[in-house]
Amino acid sequence: LVFLLGQFHLQRFVSSVKSSKEKPKELSSWLKTFGRHLQQKSLYALGISSEFQLGVDDTLHFGLDAYEDTEKPRGKAVFHHKFPDHDLKVEAVYPGHFVDTTSNYWDVPFSVAVDLASVTTSDSSTAYHLSAHYTSGSPKQFENIQNQNDRVPPPTLLPGLAFKSVFSYRKKVDIWRSEAKKLKLVQPYDIFLSNPHVSASGIIGAAATTAFGDNSARAQVEDGSPGFFLQASGIKSSFLADIFASVSFTAQHGNFQRLFLDLTRFQARLDFPSGFKFLSAATGRTHLLNSQNPAIQTILPNATLSLQQQIVGPVSFRVDSGITVDLKNPDRPIHAPEPVFALEYALKVLGSAKAVAWYFPKRQEFVAELRFFET
Repeated sequence: LVFLLGQFHLQRFVSSVKSSKEKPKELSSWLKTFGRHLQQKSLYALGISSEFQLGVDDTLHFGLDAYEDTEKPRGKAVFHHKFPDHDLKVEAVYPGHFVDTTSNYWDVPFSVAVDLASVTTSDSSTAYHLSAHYTSGSPKQFENIQNQNDRVPPPTLLPGLAFKSVFSYRKKVDIWRSEAKKLKLVQPYDIFLSNPHVSASGIIGAAATTAFGDNSARAQVEDGSPGFFLQASGIKSSFLADIFASVSFTAQHGNFQRLFLDLTRFQARLDFPSGFKFLSAATGRTHLLNSQNPAIQTILPNATLSLQQQIVGPVSFRVDSGITVDLKNPDRPIHAPEPVFALEYALKVLGSAKAVAWYFPKRQEFVAELRFFET
């Protein structure tokens, strides 16, 4: 299969029109002005991708994207092999395109990664993920959302070789599940969203990373290094280990069969990315529990909320956002800094698929995409 994709940078076009000093008064003048702006090559991008089925379990994918405002096109090659209980993925990108935690984009001249992950569908199961990641060349900032021109690239993007292993245990329980019968002879708009229920799940695991090269550097935090950390400066190597946990809650009302308001879905998730950091702060500073103590801020988990509501038929509205707590601001301690708004159109004929148009205000991104078998 060969695909040809085109992209139009709407935000850049609008900014170009707004910054123009031309003030046309007639319709024909407006059209000429728009035409001149539409001729800017930086508004367009062209992508070519191809996929080859090498066998029943092997897939090879190539992609090439060309932009007017970049020196060379972006290339990607991905090989995917399915084992009975594992997935193997080998990916090479040149240059690689990454985004850091503050929404700044970085270009890495060359990056290759090998991932081996266990596959399980059980509600109670163990899993592991082994990976090796090699980067070459100095990362450069591609696009600056936060207007921080002096940003230092994340240590993980610096040149070097890193090995990472992750082991986890997952448990899911149904608190309540509806036994009411569905409408007869009426197919749900999405079969994965047709069962009202209340459930909870949790994950606990451990991760370890061994790095060689410039990427072995790790930023120091104010209250100590997260997890167990060793570094040998003579050979530019380091070892980092930590534990993590995540707890989620899901509640759904409606079978997504009727025309109006037959789906309301709420999800909440708490992530503890550094278990050692959380435990050390929680056990060592419990006598300092007050909102003015910065140590309390460090043990707060990352929270994510999601709400989906059917509007009419297969169309639903969804908003996802991270939640942060700022104890230094008693007037407004809770913030939703990165909301994402989306309209979803369920493709009923495919059982569980949907067309999604979502907008990310912080990054000023608008994307339309197809998603399959998403729960």
